[in-house]
Order: sequence, then structure tokens, then C-alpha cells
Amino acid sequence: GMDLAGVVEAVGPGVSRFAVGDRVVAHATGMEKARNRAAESAFQNRTIVMAHMAAPIPDAMSFENAAVLPLALSTAACGLFAPEHLGLVLPTASPERRDETVIVWGGSTSVGSNGIQLAAAAGYRVVTTASPHNFDYVKKLGASEAFDYREPDVVDAMVSALQGHRVVGGLAIGDGSAMALIRILGALEAKRKVAIATFPLDIDGLPERPNLWTVMSRLLPGMLSGMAQLWFASRRRRVATSTIWGADLMHTDLGPAIYAEFLPEALDSGSYVAAPPPLVVGEGLEAIQAAFDRHERGVSAAKVVVRL
Repeated sequence: GMDLAGVVEAVGPGVSRFAVGDRVVAHATGMEKARNRAAESAFQNRTIVMAHMAAPIPDAMSFENAAVLPLALSTAACGLFAPEHLGLVLPTASPERRDETVIVWGGSTSVGSNGIQLAAAAGYRVVTTASPHNFDYVKKLGASEAFDYREPDVVDAMVSALQGHRVVGGLAIGDGSAMALIRILGALEAKRKVAIATFPLDIDGLPERPNLWTVMSRLLPGMLSGMAQLWFASRRRRVATSTIWGADLMHTDLGPAIYAEFLPEALDSGSYVAAPPPLVVGEGLEAIQAAFDRHERGVSAAKVVVRL
């Protein structure tokens, strides 16, 4: 309930960036504890959104395409640019090239697709991982090199390929991504910092309707074990880690920097694209459950969308 795109029907007092009839994309924040308002969540026909977490979209961009962006965009932006994470230089629609490299592990995911584009839009060289059938996809988004994350020697291969490059950190997306990046950055003369978008939780291993005991006995031990392994590995290899919360930018200057200053011009010029492409699975609010079911079966280089 965080991703949406549609037409503005009303604006609040003091809002000057938008007018009734504007076509926009927005990160709905009603699920956040700081907001906790059903009116600000996206699984409904009309949603209240924060003006600094919304951006106009070009007339040629469909709402279905735009709707894939918000949460993944926000998560990637937090990991790459927030001072408590990688703290990189902000993106622009016309970036200057930098002699610095960012690693995005999980480039074909929703967060990875935005992470590649954002890092490239900030001028960084991007190295990523994906399945081989998605190599062309991630390179079109701006990645310079792509590696098959399933190869047993992928960590060693990436360490060898990155020798001599000035690496300024890694964005970890997907199972095993944080540990892999800790090993890579620990073996390089690099800025040893990993921003983690995927927490070590085996949610898929839980039954469909878990009770409290099931969560405590099966989920919590695995989470604690995963956290401990990352902690020891990061300390041993002297790699700093931080965990991303995708909506944090709504509280900082990073929110308007992305949604007001960067995204409108980047979308309008075509230098930034809505990625991954939408997988429309139904129409109307009654299709929300079917969308979750489709997502649970697995999606590659696409994002499930419901048309309202």
C-alpha cells in the first residue's frame, strides 16, 4: 500500500507544486508509524499523500508504469544518498562522470533497478549482479558490468574485476547479498560500507497464517542468527553496515531532493525510466489479493501492479 500513481483531485493548504488534474506518482506513507493513517495508504481509490513525496509524471507515461517507482525508488535513494548509509553525491538529470564505482547486488529487482539508475544519475560507475537473462536489462539501466549472482565463484570474480577501481560502497538487495558484499568490500581497498535493503528474515519459510509461537520459534532464531553472522563478518573484515528503511527520506531533505528536484526533470527528459516494467494482474481493489498471490509465486524483472 505504498506505491501509487494517478490524478490530483484536491490540494491542501500551502501546496504550490501541484494543481487539480495533475498526473503524479507518489510514495504513500500511511503504513509508517509516524503517520499511521489509513487515508494515506494506497490500497484505496483516493489517497492523501505528502506533497514532498510526490512528483509529476510526463503525459506519455502510463499510471501503470509510474506506479512501479515509489517505494523502490525511496529505498534505493536512502541507501545510496542518506548520510547514515553510503552518503553519495545526489543525482541530477545531467550528471558529471565520476571515477568511482558503486556495487548494486540484485540489479534486476525493483530496488536494484532504481539503485542502478540513481547511482548512474549521480555520475558513478555501477557494477551489479543479476541472472544472465537480465544482463542486457541492467546494462540498459546504466550498469557497466553484470555478474551472475548464482555462480559459486562470483565473489572472487567481482573482487578481481574491481581491483584498481575506487569503490565507494555497496547496496545489498536480496538473500545473501549483505554477506557477499561484506566479503567483496573486505577484500578491496575501498570505502567499506554496505547499505542493506534486505533483512536476514526467512519469511517464505513461515506457514500462510503463522501464530505468535510460530513466529517466535521459527522466525526470530533465524533472524538473530543471520544478524549475528553479518555482525561477526563485518567486524572481521572491517566493513561498516547499515539497514535501510525505505520511508526514512520523508523526514529529511532527501525526500524533496528526489521527488521535487530530481525525478520530475529526469522522467521528463527520459534519462530516468520507470523500472522494472509493470506486470498488471487485474483491475479494481478486489484484485489486490490476486496481486499478492501472483507476487508470492515469484516475479523476475517486473513489479506486480493493479489497475484501479
